[in-house]
Amino acid sequence: MVKPLRKAVLPVAGLGTRFLPATKAMPKEMLPVVDKPLIQYAIDEARAAGIDQFCMVTGRGKTALIDHFDIAFELEATLAERNKREALALLREEAMPPGAITTVRQQVPLGLGHAIWCARTFIGDDPFAILLPDDLVLSQTPCTTQLVNVYNETGGNVVAISEVPREQTNRYGILKTGKT
Repeated sequence: MVKPLRKAVLPVAGLGTRFLPATKAMPKEMLPVVDKPLIQYAIDEARAAGIDQFCMVTGRGKTALIDHFDIAFELEATLAERNKREALALLREEAMPPGAITTVRQQVPLGLGHAIWCARTFIGDDPFAILLPDDLVLSQTPCTTQLVNVYNETGGNVVAISEVPREQTNRYGILKTGKT
């Protein structure tokens, strides 16, 4: 039996250089897409796939990410006072259970592998997903659900990839594919 995949690591310590100047004063993961920041889409997709424990690997200037998932008592009180039930319900619906999100700090930006290594205590010996919230994938079946389904079938490592033009390969992690 395959051990259930319940954990996800979100490496969010990067400098956001691919999205400059928009990310000069705002973490790229907080960039809005319609009515939600990118990070919210990643968490929602993972929760829908059965993941319920999250570790954000953060860096300097990333407190907005943590604040986004915190309870905003003053905001909720104001919404209740002004009878804005829909907005209040939306906030509460997206609230995370206590203890569902933990953070670790990547003091020096040494890359994606190092960011994941920083989460090693959270990961332990459990299977885990790596979610990159600055890559929004639109598909009939959400990407994280597809990955979890393949993991549940095979019990092995699974990775989602996307083809990029050769001239952009310096901006992404690159896999060399071939026969195994």
